[in-house]
Amino acid sequence: MKIIHISAECYPIAKVGGLADVVGALPKYQNEIGANSAVIMPFYNTKFTQSHKFTLVYQANLILGNQELNFDILKIEDAVLEFDVFFVHVEDLLYTESVYTDNDTNRFLAFQIAALDWILTLKKKPDYIHCHDHHTGLIPFMAQESYKYESLNKIPVITTIHNAQYQGWMSYDNLYKIPEFNIENVGLLMWDGMINPLAAAIKCAWRVTTVSPSYMEELKYSANGLESLLSHESSKAVGILNGIDSAVWNPETDKFIIKNYKKTTVESGKKANKEWLCSQFNLDKSKPLFAFIGRLVGEKGAELLPHALDYALRSKDIAVIVLGSGAKETEKELFDLILKHKGNYNAFIGYDEKLSHIIYAGADFLLMPSRVEPCGLNQMYSLRYGTVPIVRRIGGLKDTVVDIGDHGFGICHNEVSEQDIVVAINRGKEFYTQQKEFKANRKYIMSIDHSWEVSAKAYINLYNSIN
Repeated sequence: MKIIHISAECYPIAKVGGLADVVGALPKYQNEIGANSAVIMPFYNTKFTQSHKFTLVYQANLILGNQELNFDILKIEDAVLEFDVFFVHVEDLLYTESVYTDNDTNRFLAFQIAALDWILTLKKKPDYIHCHDHHTGLIPFMAQESYKYESLNKIPVITTIHNAQYQGWMSYDNLYKIPEFNIENVGLLMWDGMINPLAAAIKCAWRVTTVSPSYMEELKYSANGLESLLSHESSKAVGILNGIDSAVWNPETDKFIIKNYKKTTVESGKKANKEWLCSQFNLDKSKPLFAFIGRLVGEKGAELLPHALDYALRSKDIAVIVLGSGAKETEKELFDLILKHKGNYNAFIGYDEKLSHIIYAGADFLLMPSRVEPCGLNQMYSLRYGTVPIVRRIGGLKDTVVDIGDHGFGICHNEVSEQDIVVAINRGKEFYTQQKEFKANRKYIMSIDHSWEVSAKAYINLYNSIN
């Protein structure tokens, strides 16, 4: 079974959000169970591409409207990943330091056309093409409708929606850039008066998946305008919960953390990591340590954190660390709390991969008060490291965390509000005082299996169900 994943992101090559983590792990685990899975992605100017050598696999020109652009297909020379990655290189368009820019309509149109142009030339065509998010949303349409790709229209195309809030909208003026098709079928591209790549993918893909079962259900009533379309196409849609790369996220072998540990040594391991964090960030190690890791944006409920944390910290019996970046006002408010709650609170504005691992290893609780969370990986990382997740019941958080009040192992709340966050923190604080139960819970959550093995098999079963 030959599978080609097409994506704008792939960890560790280029990462903005959880999309990269999924595309960086799913092919690896599919290969482990006998598939031949590879990735096609843009060639960006990143640390990864600067530090590796590449072989030229294919070279040609693509037509983007009235432009003719040269493109290369490159492949990494050394086997640094456990699956093949092929890169679409367009010098003046895709080769950017940022994954996303203000010219993404042309950039990702060119990327998708080049990917399909190259697939056309392959002697051994893929059995399945798996597209990820709106950046590849026109591929299901082009493979089905564009005359140029007629020989590909028997290959099943699967689309995975990682976040339906972003749909790749573009004006009708861009229609001429899409390889020629029967204009009578233009309605497949359109939604609400615009070309909508994600809507086109939902209409044209053979199967549509999302990254958790609950998120699939939520999209039928909250999908940024696509609710009725997803309800209409529900017969071909399924939610498959993401996994985590248990080789990368493993406290027993993690090279980033201060002291490695497993279930039997979790107390000493977490203590060492917590002590390092508290020393580096001037926090009281005797208090329960609450953490937030992520983008400081509305989807994550981040703008509520400054006031909620300010209120919760008044009791002076907790410690809090924040790692993230995003909305400048939220960044400033979180930074301003450092002086106000000196010794009990600190923040790192930005992103640091090593620090994120140490926080998962050293924190007692992880806060995720999300408005939207299609799957969520942070709560799975925290479980793996024995850190209790505090989550809002939404999307994948609802599927992966059960409240301690329901004989579960985490702390859940229903609404996105400052009050809910404070109440949840207070519940965590109370749970922390019950050290016998708290320590037993740590060992239990480390044993929960959210590895990609289960999810990879679910995708293989989905592919097989198409034929």
